[in-house]
Amino acid sequence: MRAADAMLRALGGDQIALVLPLPAPATDPGSQLGLSDPGMQQVFISPVIVRNLPAPSTGPRLRLEFLLSASAVANAVDAQGAGSPETLFDSALGIQYQADLFHIESMTTDYFAGTAYLYHVIAVE
Repeated sequence: MRAADAMLRALGGDQIALVLPLPAPATDPGSQLGLSDPGMQQVFISPVIVRNLPAPSTGPRLRLEFLLSASAVANAVDAQGAGSPETLFDSALGIQYQADLFHIESMTTDYFAGTAYLYHVIAVE
């Protein structure tokens, strides 16, 4: 994991914000009915490398691949109390990169010796 972190930093590691919904209080009947917005929070993840992917002729105009450090994702999972990185990304509303919000399309994990060291997240605008 340290080697992957060093590689991501050496290649110009960037920062993204994972946009997550705030937990709604269980006692608020308006939130249970969907009448009030509980809000959202940003969880910053760094180092990240962002790569442009070719966009299909029909569909989203911008596709990006985010290469995320496994140690940074593990810190975010612990901070949010999520059970796993998959749970964290499934609950995310999107990824904010620069001034744009991207919808998460897919996520894959790279392993070495049974340990995750890099996450590939593909997102569309």
